[in-house]
Amino acid sequence: MAGHSKWKNIQRRKNAQDAKKGKIFMRHQKDIYTAAKQGGGDPDTNPSLRLAVDKAKGDNMPNDNIDRAIKKATGTLDGASFEELNYEGYGPGGVPVIVQVLTDNKNRTAAEVRHAFKKNDGNLGENGSVSFMFDRKGYIVITNEAGAIDEDEISLEAIEAGADDIVTQEDAYEIYTEPENFSDVCDQLRGSGYELEESEITMFPQTFSTPDEDDYNKMLQLIDMLEDSEDVQDIFHNLEDTE
Repeated sequence: MAGHSKWKNIQRRKNAQDAKKGKIFMRHQKDIYTAAKQGGGDPDTNPSLRLAVDKAKGDNMPNDNIDRAIKKATGTLDGASFEELNYEGYGPGGVPVIVQVLTDNKNRTAAEVRHAFKKNDGNLGENGSVSFMFDRKGYIVITNEAGAIDEDEISLEAIEAGADDIVTQEDAYEIYTEPENFSDVCDQLRGSGYELEESEITMFPQTFSTPDEDDYNKMLQLIDMLEDSEDVQDIFHNLEDTE
């Protein structure tokens, strides 16, 4: 994984999405909803929810919007019922793709995802058609831009907490865990005073694809189209990263 930094991809994606400010509150609302649905509505006992709320506040999302998203997830507010779904298929050049969505209208979302694949020479498949090519892992990022965090110290702390691996990047540490150890590692690192820039359970490809230039560009277009959908939460693929 060291050669394929997810953190670098996250940074590039965030920079690209800065131009889509109109959708940022909707994205935050869905992130908060998902975290609260999975781990409860109390940020003090749910690290993922605490991180989602902090990010939303960092983008000046109103507290009323945050509270409403939490209440929807915990069933204490009437309103739209969101459902988490995965779509699997192959992008141009045979690149395996998993699209994670959170939607209150499955028909609308399915049509949008299908259109994006078809327009960019991809094909949707059945559930399980590509997910076997990915591993589900806990993923944590602690930034170290000033170089103030000792590598040996944080490595020992993370491994003792239950992490599988820690990768040192130029400006950050990427920590990988098994899903069942994710919460314990997050709690241990937070308790030791580290600020978690990212923390999620996500999917990592087992191998990487290197399509030709035409298919590579079409794959980027597919990703852009999917990210334009307000229902899409995340996109997993194994496209080789060529900056």
